[in-house]
Amino acid sequence: MTDVTMVKCACADCVCVVKTDGAVEKEGRFYCSAECADHHKDGSGCHHAGCTCHG
Repeated sequence: MTDVTMVKCACADCVCVVKTDGAVEKEGRFYCSAECADHHKDGSGCHHAGCTCHG
């Protein structure tokens, strides 16, 4: 059995990969930031270099 330690952010528009132990977990899914986890309600992106997601 293998433990998964890194996953792609659950935000469909995001390209970030995040460690599961440092991710924002919401509804059983892992996100790289609170902005992605909240579905970009205020229109801001995740602010990670190279990522242009804004929901």
